[in-house]
Amino acid sequence: MQWWCAAQGGIPWNWSWRPYPGVWLFIALLLLAYRRFTRGSRPTRAELTRFGVGALSLWVALDWPVGALGSGYLASVHMVQFLLIALLAPPLLIAGLPRRALQRAAGSRLAGVAGALSRPLIALLLFHTVVIATHWPGVVDGLMGSQAGSLVLDMAWLGGGLVFWWPVVSPVPHRPRFPLGVRICYLIASTVLMTLPYVFLTFAELPFYATYELAPPVGILSAGEDQRLAGLIMRIGGGAILWTAAGVLFWLWYRSENEAAR
Repeated sequence: MQWWCAAQGGIPWNWSWRPYPGVWLFIALLLLAYRRFTRGSRPTRAELTRFGVGALSLWVALDWPVGALGSGYLASVHMVQFLLIALLAPPLLIAGLPRRALQRAAGSRLAGVAGALSRPLIALLLFHTVVIATHWPGVVDGLMGSQAGSLVLDMAWLGGGLVFWWPVVSPVPHRPRFPLGVRICYLIASTVLMTLPYVFLTFAELPFYATYELAPPVGILSAGEDQRLAGLIMRIGGGAILWTAAGVLFWLWYRSENEAAR
């Protein structure tokens, strides 16, 4: 995440608070884009809250101290950023979009591209390709060394997360072949596919990432221990988010079945 802040290579960690103007500008532009997109749609208080919490998740992931620690000090904090940017913020941002605004934009070219990418099977494969690629040692060490590369990593997570969550959260367009029960299976399949990066991070004998192995030490964890912690965070944190979403869908499915039976 070095594109949000000044170059940090070789600079010892400093606990003094240093806000990153790039992060604040990004969040401000995101909120302005939301206001323009929803103009005339009158989003409800719940929609405003969901979008606001999603934007807040991005801000926490990218600003100090999480952004600084994850940018080149601790792989475990870098994994926390991944969970916030790719798994937590996207469904909240999507759930904050009013149905009326989505229907108004349904005929645009961008909506057509988004609809093609968010077909469930394509979205699932695309997201997990992004997950594996952005945690591959050569990719991480190659991208984290420059501001432009770090920007690519951030946007890949956010874009992949939006594509992944769109068929689950968005009510527009409606997909008759993707009912609530199938969405639950979609999320469970995602927890299985996320096992691969978890395994190679958690059970590796040596550190994979030169970026974090050669970083100035922060705390008491060695580079290997920090990497194993990153794998556990992916497994436990990512599983918690996906299973919670699956549980919410199951409750909605159960309620709809009961109402249909009545």
